[in-house]
Amino acid sequence: MKKVAVFKSVYLFLQAIALLFVLSPAHANNNSVKEDSDAIVGRWDMVLSISGKVYPSWLEVMRSGSHTLVGRYVGIVGSSRPISKINFSGGKMSFAIPPQWEGGNNDAAFEGTMVADSLTGTMVSSDGKNFTWTAHRAPLLERKAAVVWGEPISLFNGKDMIGWHALGTNQWIVANGILSSPHKGANLVTDNTFTDFKLHIEFRYPKGSNSGVYLRGRYEVQIEDSDEAEPAANQFGSVYGFLAPSEPLARTPDKWQSYDIILTGRMVTIMANGKTIICNQEIPGITGGAINSREEEPGPLLIQGDHSLIDYRNIVITPAKYIRK
Repeated sequence: MKKVAVFKSVYLFLQAIALLFVLSPAHANNNSVKEDSDAIVGRWDMVLSISGKVYPSWLEVMRSGSHTLVGRYVGIVGSSRPISKINFSGGKMSFAIPPQWEGGNNDAAFEGTMVADSLTGTMVSSDGKNFTWTAHRAPLLERKAAVVWGEPISLFNGKDMIGWHALGTNQWIVANGILSSPHKGANLVTDNTFTDFKLHIEFRYPKGSNSGVYLRGRYEVQIEDSDEAEPAANQFGSVYGFLAPSEPLARTPDKWQSYDIILTGRMVTIMANGKTIICNQEIPGITGGAINSREEEPGPLLIQGDHSLIDYRNIVITPAKYIRK
């Protein structure tokens, strides 16, 4: 009987200690920190404003442990870059990141306030420019209905640029069935916009060249004579800054190559030169150089001409249709 009483006393004592821990200020504070951070965790489509012009951007906020927030950021140009710490308390947030392709040597500093389910704030760039910015939650873009493919549409007729327009002074030309950017200049976009689709596109680049195909004008599939010093997620066949190809399949420069791409919602499959290198992976957000951050909307096909010489041909898109069961 005495042993039973002793065990019962120890059990009650341990229960009391556990209750004190749960009710302790430190434990309660950790819970409140987590509950507070629930409001900002997730992906955000951003719009930066400077001198009357607007630029797309993107932010993701994630937890690291129970009370630390980290993230990723995509700016006007460049790839996704890590954020080592995001401060958030009482609806106020802040973080800083080092420069990437921007000028200047200082960290870019962000401050913002959460109101309802939106963010608004200011940013001082690494080269000292002052921005204001707003953000709304990025859409999930989930597709639950069965997909049925429509009729293929040839986007390039091999004769002229009907159906396309340049975003700036046009340097693109058509000759011998090839669409070419003979030198660095404007990007080119389709007049029509698309949501989900299959895309076939063929391209050729000289040594050291760089281009890309932006799906919906927002997600760049990289085309380049890859530099092995770059991260795999920035090289040939990648969704720039986000998704790396499973293996390098680029041919040597001056050879015709192809991509076959399926995009449904955020899910993408990419075949390079006939072999799958990215299989049904999620694209988290927009790429630097996107036309806008309105991910919920259809967008054009954009081919990059602001880097260097590139040739394209045989551009065919097959729109998706959905049948609800």
